[in-house]
Amino acid sequence: MTATQRTPAPATTRVPLWDNARFVAILLVVVGHSVQRLAGELDPAFAVYLLIYSFHIPLFVLVSGHFARDVLTAKDLRRIVGDLVVPYLVFETIWTVVQWLVEGKHTVDYANASWTLWFLLALILWRLLLPVLAVLRAPLAWAAVLSVTAGYTDQLDSTLALSRVFSLLPFFVLGWELRRRDAGRRWLAAPPALVLRARLAAGAFLAAVVVAAILWLPLWRRLRLIRFFFGDVAYAGFGYGAWWAGLVRLALLALSALICVAVLVLLPRRTTWFTALGGATLYVYLLHTFVLYPLRETGILSANATVPVLLGMIVLAVAITLLLSSRPVRRVTRPLIEPDVSRLFAGRD
Repeated sequence: MTATQRTPAPATTRVPLWDNARFVAILLVVVGHSVQRLAGELDPAFAVYLLIYSFHIPLFVLVSGHFARDVLTAKDLRRIVGDLVVPYLVFETIWTVVQWLVEGKHTVDYANASWTLWFLLALILWRLLLPVLAVLRAPLAWAAVLSVTAGYTDQLDSTLALSRVFSLLPFFVLGWELRRRDAGRRWLAAPPALVLRARLAAGAFLAAVVVAAILWLPLWRRLRLIRFFFGDVAYAGFGYGAWWAGLVRLALLALSALICVAVLVLLPRRTTWFTALGGATLYVYLLHTFVLYPLRETGILSANATVPVLLGMIVLAVAITLLLSSRPVRRVTRPLIEPDVSRLFAGRD
């Protein structure tokens, strides 16, 4: 069976579950970045940070994979250029100027993304890799093998975000697999009794994860598990030079995947007040860093690491997400984030 035959026909209507998941994922991204400077100084902040990083980027990647295609047409390639390549170049240029003005950095390096822009580079490569994996047997297993083995070499580093491309690849493929199997619509049609049982099980599992994270927080900090969740350097780069380091990544990949599925099970299946905001994730992702940059770089947060400040930053993160998802902000910033690049392309579909 070919990749073309495996892919279901494009849906005529969107499934609200996935837009709900996109909004929750981007909200967690903003919360994670908002509390990052507190995590090194305050245990409750580190607990929040660890829990968020155990699944928020995997969830974001999974949802992105769900909307990806395993056969790329000329139109798809133009979208990669217009939706990802051009915004990356625009925002990397902006950040290069900002870092020159504020921090005195004079380095111009488009191969190594500034701060969160690595995700755009990763999305480009994931979309290009998916058609290759899709023609293989058990593409998810191959993605897991690539993820585990990539951690043994320091040749895959931040250049073109390659370390994260491979470490997070299984979640992108998992999202595509869920779409291929029409999991969203099947879950939407599930009987109420099954939904209730699934949600009770998902809630119990997530509660156990939270309890374990809090009870053994010093152990997780000492073991540097969060470095596995970052996936940005080789195992040896953070003290895991033994042969079994890949097994730790494999176990954590499975854990993160289970958390993602549990979160999806608990999310509303119907249209909610935030469903439409799920279509504005790129705006929030690219713009929230400019709001948080002054707070992160001035040392204000690390110097005032208290529980009230932690709670305040979480509230601020929610407000930032809602603001940047709003229509007025999207209207003003659209030329930067969704530029008209039609003149770049030749030919038609």
